Amino acid sequence: MRLKSFHAKTMSDAMRMVRQSLGDDAIIVATREEEGGGVRVTAAVEEDDLPPAPSSGGSRGGRGSKAPPKPVEPEIDVGEVVADALQRHGVPAALAEQLIDAASGLDTEDPRLALGSALDSFFTFNPLPDGRAPVKPLALVGPPGSGKTLVAAKLAARAVFKKCSVGVITTDTVRAGGVDQLAAFTRLMKLKLATVEDPDALAGAFEVHRRTDLVLVDTAGRNPFDADDMQDLRAMLSAGEVEPVLVLPAGLDAMEAADMALAFKAVGVRRMLVTRLDMTRRLGSVLAIAARARLSFCDASISSKVAEGLTALNPLALARMMIPAEEKAAAAKESAPRRTARTADWGEDDGDADNGQPDHTPERKPSFGRGYEPEEDEPGIEPAPPPRRAAAAAAKPTKPATAKPATKAKAASSPSSRTLP
Repeated sequence: MRLKSFHAKTMSDAMRMVRQSLGDDAIIVATREEEGGGVRVTAAVEEDDLPPAPSSGGSRGGRGSKAPPKPVEPEIDVGEVVADALQRHGVPAALAEQLIDAASGLDTEDPRLALGSALDSFFTFNPLPDGRAPVKPLALVGPPGSGKTLVAAKLAARAVFKKCSVGVITTDTVRAGGVDQLAAFTRLMKLKLATVEDPDALAGAFEVHRRTDLVLVDTAGRNPFDADDMQDLRAMLSAGEVEPVLVLPAGLDAMEAADMALAFKAVGVRRMLVTRLDMTRRLGSVLAIAARARLSFCDASISSKVAEGLTALNPLALARMMIPAEEKAAAAKESAPRRTARTADWGEDDGDADNGQPDHTPERKPSFGRGYEPEEDEPGIEPAPPPRRAAAAAAKPTKPATAKPATKAKAASSPSSRTLP
């Protein structure tokens, strides 16, 4: 791959230079405004995609004949693909519109790269330490059942594999089996588990581990809407210099999860670790949490197995989860005229109105989950077959249009991929 930077006074001038030098297949990697004025654009292109050197007449006629048919406009409407993905993931409308605008402003034909750039401009990403550098003790907090104990085991295993010293402390002494579950994990890693029940005991445990590379605290699950629970958590965290990290499962209701995050942010949470991504197909709540509570993404758990560890989140990794490779390939095959025909068909519900059938807007099956393979006869991909309407017209005599079908058609207006819930 060839990487090159271009300097120009305006962004349009820089884009023109990119196309002239690298061709239409160039991918914009980064854009930046220079302090002294102007812009700097970094672009990349595969060596095979470089535009051929200009030549005269008929030499290399076979290769020269392929260059002119290259479309000037992109084959994929990146903004539409991103909007469609955000809609299916249930991203709140206001946030989705901002992400779509940011993604559409990037000159690229890769929807995942465009979405990653948009996510990078709206959210912060700050992975958790692995123990190689001294850090504050990490206290894993969150509602009951969010996966804090499993995350503590995964973080401990990651640090042990890197030959770091690890201290594990649990305050989950009320839940049945809470201590035993973490003790089983630490026993396999040959680590000692400290059990504490109050802030004074936790302060003593911190003193014992003051020279340890990484100290992890597995706290008991707390009800974020219970004042007594949150007061107890606040008292426990005041036992020493500790950073609370919010552990929340994906797939929750977006507004409910955001309210939970705000409650935990009041006790000092600044980073969020997402769990259960292996069982979640819609990530709208994850974006809603980070946007409303202003939390940084750190890591994610996509497996219930300790050995498979955690995945550090970054903008491109999150974009790939929201637009998997199979969905990107499907979007590349779908031409712009085809999308227009489908959108027009969604808006034409007069045939169903004449038939007396209820109006159902066809929807795509969600194709963004891991391991999902869309079927060839998936509804919503093709326009509704015209023979059905012809049969309906033949079965029922034509009658003058009335106000009732018109009112229904107005209410069931054609959904656009940029109109999000």
